[in-house]
Amino acid sequence: MHEVQPEPVPVAEKAKRGRAIVITSGKGGVGKTTTTANLGHALAARGCSVALIDADVGLRNLDIVLGLESRVKHNLLDVLDGTVELDDAIVRDKHNASLVLLAAAQTREKDEVDTEKMKALVERMREHYDYVIIDCPAGIEGGFKNAVVGADEAIVVCTPEVSAVRDVDRVVGLLGNKFRPQLIVNRLRPALVKKGKMLSVEDVNAILRLPLLGVIADEPEIIVTTNRGEPIALRKDGATAAAYHAIAAKIAGEDVAAPTVEIKETGFFGRLGAMFGGAK
Repeated sequence: MHEVQPEPVPVAEKAKRGRAIVITSGKGGVGKTTTTANLGHALAARGCSVALIDADVGLRNLDIVLGLESRVKHNLLDVLDGTVELDDAIVRDKHNASLVLLAAAQTREKDEVDTEKMKALVERMREHYDYVIIDCPAGIEGGFKNAVVGADEAIVVCTPEVSAVRDVDRVVGLLGNKFRPQLIVNRLRPALVKKGKMLSVEDVNAILRLPLLGVIADEPEIIVTTNRGEPIALRKDGATAAAYHAIAAKIAGEDVAAPTVEIKETGFFGRLGAMFGGAK
């Protein structure tokens, strides 16, 4: 049986100019796309209209993380080239009609993106959505420049690794004074922090010195939900889902504490394992 194709999503009518936020890091594989998907869902759950733009041309994955890959018929470059209207390229999320996706092109190159057209597109979308969130590709070349050109806020995602911290520090310098970068520390493993085998949040931010939006634990269930195309923020319970929703609340301006991950005291067997080079 053929899947019933959804109708094109009309660009929402909205008077107030929304916020454009780029999710970046410099280094690949730190969880930018997963963060984008979960924060998009968490903000939409608050009743906000949210548009996600996958700016990783040639290597798109945001549609898969959202479980929307079968619905994508047109992409970002189709819109920038003028061959497809924005309304026809936008895909509405399956779980929340307030969340939409503009997917990246899968068979094109990053240098095919016209920077000025990208900026104009983001500006147009800001007129219709509360949040326009751009998933930035890895690196600091053309793809990075195109992803940040229309944004005026940045969230940097950093894992507790020296190489990731160094790359984020470089990205923060490239963002310049236009942005107000905020930090999410991702994939923290409390047991390894306790054993001194992983950087702590304090270690990370001793270098970066950025406002902390929150900390996300390295939970195996995130991988499971990502593979299913059902971001963990869709769940009603669990510490990780709650952390994404708390971060969304902070983004929205609520005076809430940044979610953290508790570093518990290690028991006897944990200490014994550490002494003998226990589990990594």
